[in-house]
Amino acid sequence: MPPAGATAPFTTDNLDDHSVQPVLTPIANEARWYRDWLQLRFSPVYYGLGIPHGHGEPVVVVPGFMGTDLSLMELFWWLGRIGYEPYYSGLGVNIDCPDASTDLVLNTVRRARAETGRRVHLIGHSLGALIARSVAFEHADDVDLLISMAAPFNEVAYVHPTLIEAMAAVRRQAGGHLTWNIAPTCYSGHCSCRFTANIMRPQRPTFRRRALYATRDGLVRPESCQEAEPEYNIGIATSHYGMIYNSEAYRTVASLLAEANGSSGSG
Repeated sequence: MPPAGATAPFTTDNLDDHSVQPVLTPIANEARWYRDWLQLRFSPVYYGLGIPHGHGEPVVVVPGFMGTDLSLMELFWWLGRIGYEPYYSGLGVNIDCPDASTDLVLNTVRRARAETGRRVHLIGHSLGALIARSVAFEHADDVDLLISMAAPFNEVAYVHPTLIEAMAAVRRQAGGHLTWNIAPTCYSGHCSCRFTANIMRPQRPTFRRRALYATRDGLVRPESCQEAEPEYNIGIATSHYGMIYNSEAYRTVASLLAEANGSSGSG
């Protein structure tokens, strides 16, 4: 059943699509992302203090819907400062067909593994984590750990109507410079591409994974961003976009990466 506050499904661009349902999330929370960014700059975590460090392990970061690789610049450079070998996804702007985007991220994962000789850690935000998840499903041997940040990967994603309209707007721009591969069914449960099959497949993933969900998410219901296994979920007191700048999220990422690496040293 839909959660309290859910509205009727959209009838335009989303007819009978039960995989994405509109719900009135506290979208005003998203305007406070700058607080996370400021607090991060004043946090010891930002400077690599008091957290585990890496030893050159490759980490690919994947931006969320309508985000760019540069939107994860703080995370990218921070990973480098604490001893990892970070890689941008190669997507540029994440608004194309997720299936095509999955292929681009896979190319980056393969390059990272070839250059470092190690299995790759994936960190994805929102849609970026779904794309990373699709890569991990098909190429688990190349992936050591997937960390999802505010990613609605459950069978039904309850999201704010603004986000649904944004997806519809991208579909209307199909065939443009940045949306060359977009189809009428993109970003919906009607899509029959490999990406959707990977996300919606009934069997549980075999790759190592953890999910960070935003308890104050203004775009997605937090429950949509949680794994079936409670021990894999970690709540962060921030918003959907604030997650990529939140100091507690960064501290958690450092611990999860170190755990995957079998490392316990601190910088």
